[in-house]
Formats: sequence, C-alpha cells, structure tokens
Amino acid sequence: MKFLRDKIDQIRKPFEKGQKFEKFAPAINALDTFLYVPNHTTKHGAHIRDAVDLKRTMITVVLALVPALLFGIYNSGYQHFVQIEGADMSFWNLFSHGLWKVLPMIIVSYVVGLGIEFGFAIWKGHEVNEGYLVTGLLIPMVMPIDFPLWMLAISVAFAVVIGKEVFGGTGMNIFNPALLARAFAFFAYPTFMSGDKIWVSEASTTDAISGETILGTLAQGKEVTYSTMDMFLGFIPGSVAETSTLAVLIGALLLIVTGVGSWRIMASGVLGAIVTTLMFNAFGLTSLMSFAWYEHLIVGGFAFGIVFMATDPVSAAQTAKGKIYYGFLIGFFAMTIRIFNPAYPEGIMLSILLMNSFAPTIDYYVVNSNISKRMKRLAKSKNIKTA
Repeated sequence: MKFLRDKIDQIRKPFEKGQKFEKFAPAINALDTFLYVPNHTTKHGAHIRDAVDLKRTMITVVLALVPALLFGIYNSGYQHFVQIEGADMSFWNLFSHGLWKVLPMIIVSYVVGLGIEFGFAIWKGHEVNEGYLVTGLLIPMVMPIDFPLWMLAISVAFAVVIGKEVFGGTGMNIFNPALLARAFAFFAYPTFMSGDKIWVSEASTTDAISGETILGTLAQGKEVTYSTMDMFLGFIPGSVAETSTLAVLIGALLLIVTGVGSWRIMASGVLGAIVTTLMFNAFGLTSLMSFAWYEHLIVGGFAFGIVFMATDPVSAAQTAKGKIYYGFLIGFFAMTIRIFNPAYPEGIMLSILLMNSFAPTIDYYVVNSNISKRMKRLAKSKNIKTA
C-alpha cells in the first residue's frame, strides 16, 4: 500500500497549487480520496472527527445494493432462458448471460455520469464528491434489461446535469437523480419503458422473446400466473434489480443497522401502501384493486423504491416526524397512481419525485409546530411560577 501511496503522491505533483495542471487537480484528488481518507482538515468553524463521512455512507449504500444487483443479474439470465425450450438452466449460464447484459449498463452509467461530474468539478474548481457512487449504480438497476445504451447515456446526462449540477452538486439537489433519470427515460422513450413488456433478446435476433410484467398484466385485466413466493423471491420479469423483495430486505436491514437509511420512512411508506391497498381491496372493481395488499408490496419497484430511493438523505424530509408523514404519503400516492393509471401501473417513481418537492414544506410545518408547542409550554411554566 505504501508503494501505491507514493505513486499517487508522485502523480499529484504536477496538479498541486501553482503547478502546470493545477486546474485539473479535482480529477486526481478524486482518485486519492476514493482510495484513502483525505489528509486535510477544515480551517474554520467547528472541528469534528467522525468515522462516518460521505464516502463511508455511500459505500454502505452500495454494499446494501449488492444483493439486489446480484440477484437481478441472475434473474435477467433466468427470464431469458426460461422461455427457451431445452435451454441450459445452470446457475453460471444464467448469471453470465445476465452479467453480459447488465455490466455494460453499469459501465455506461459510471463513465457518462462521472465524466460529467469531473468536467463540472474542473470547470467550477471544486472537489468531486462521492455521491455518484450510489447514483451511478442505481440508474442501471431501475432500467429494463434491454434498454439501449445510448438512451441510458442520455438519461444519465440529464440526471446529473439537470438533477444535480444546476442545483449546486451533491447535497444540493431537490430530486433524487436516479429517479430523474428513470423519469426522463419514461417520458422521452415510453415504448422502451412501458410496464407491458420486458424484452429478452437472443443472439441471432433482437426482441425475439417477450415477457409481461405482473403490473402490466393486471393493468390489462389479465390473470397473474406467478405465485406469491415467486414474487417475493424475484423470479418474475421486471427492471434489472427491482424484482426480489428478499434481496431488497437484506439491503434494508444493513441500511437500518448502520443508521444510513431511515427506518421511519421505510416503515411509514409500507404502512401507507397497506392502508391504501386495503381501502381499494374493499371495492375490488378492477384487477389492480382486487390484487392482494401484501402482493402489491412485493411486485414492481415499490420495495426497491421505498428502501433505496425514498430514504435519500438529500431529497427526503429531514425531521423525525416529517419522515413519517413523508414516507406515508409516498406509500399512499404510489398505490393510488398504480391502481388508477392503467397506462402506467407503476407509481413509486412519480410518488417519490412528488414528495421530494414537498419534503421542505413538510419539514417547515413540523419545525413550526414544535416551536409553537414549546412556546406554549414556556408560557405555561411562566404562569405557574408567577402564581
């Protein structure tokens, strides 16, 4: 490791202050801080030494995403070969096929996204933040397996530039960047993002085999043929890493134990979804209304969205009570959009983006409510002392 440290220090010399490539220092500093803890300290204000910095937080989220990603890779191969009679269904054949499809999406996401962030860092003269470590992985994970790479690149560029940089970069964005990428893709390329078909391509032909998602099936009034256990484990068609509720729960546990993800948002989001689906189950006028409340929780992107998207510490509500309101409303609107919009039966994306815009308002009223209660208690205590 000392050899690597010395090598990086040697490479950094032309980028130091006053040197020839000083303008490009953020690029080389990003590599340094990715591999090592920064060796500088703050010059003003409070000095706090804490092991939980942005890099460790982002890495924790990436680790929490790994179970869903690995299963998503396997399921991508499974959904392809299960429709081919006599196909080799061995684990490595399915996993390698899925990896061949998913890995290029991840590479494109990181190359385009980090390239733009490096460009903005050099232009504005600030350091490259670690926020895209998570965003760059989330974006391909919420896209269909056959999504064209050039469309993915444009969606990533939109999310980074419009979703982050115009607001000031990491920590300043109003909306979740990964969801903005998906929203852009949905409205710009709707035929590739519809809930009706998840295309599986063969070696000799493109879009040769199609598999309907469960929500797409229900939106058309058809009967679902998958078991509840298949839905929970994730052996169903869907976006790359959203299908396995079990894998998502493993990630959720890690986020909650480490304190990185808010259990209040997750729990209240699930509660909001349960209350909403139970209410619509009582009517049962359509297939989506009749679909069991517990099955609503384990299909589509709801579980993935409520765990990894809704809990984004930047775009979510910040107050403890505000997180409960925020999460509950996400669950409510997600199921309402899903049930009443047959053209777009998946509502978690729009629900989270909607509540992103209302998160500051929720916090404002929670804070003012707390101030009002404390003022009343203070006035009451003064009156008691006077008496």
